[in-house]
Amino acid sequence: MRSGERPDVCLLDVAMPGGGIAAAWEIAARLPDTKIVVLTVSDADIDLFSALRAGAHGYLTKTMGLERLPNALRGVINGEPPIEPMLMSRILEGFRGGDPRRRKLAAGGQLAERLTSREWEVLELLSRNRSTAEIASELCLSTSAVRVHIAAIVRKLGVADRADAVAVFRGRSARD
Repeated sequence: MRSGERPDVCLLDVAMPGGGIAAAWEIAARLPDTKIVVLTVSDADIDLFSALRAGAHGYLTKTMGLERLPNALRGVINGEPPIEPMLMSRILEGFRGGDPRRRKLAAGGQLAERLTSREWEVLELLSRNRSTAEIASELCLSTSAVRVHIAAIVRKLGVADRADAVAVFRGRSARD
């Protein structure tokens, strides 16, 4: 890219080398007028919400039919968010506070306080068997910050350790 030129749209993948979410944060900070669209195989809530928080203007899965991609990219330039209907309904449900993760934990009496959005991200990554270092890298945090989040999750859920927190998240009682 030559000096003074800015891309209209940047297409990223969550799983790209270096991390698509980290790239989205960086691009949004450095090129605020560039529209960021994530095109990925992942339809996981953690990836969807992380991408949107990082500044993505759209989120598409590779199952959508790639012949629709050019129109989606033209649409984002015109202010139309390219988000598939199934993902949009999950975004709206999360916005309205109907996040099923919160309902599941609250219904089981396991949630003493509401977890922050960052704690939900950390807990979801813990449930995917990510290490503290991997979580730190994925969320662009220090390992000590991740440890603080894990301690808060354990305290708020009233469990003994991270393994118990993951068990509660997955809908099982601790130490099943």
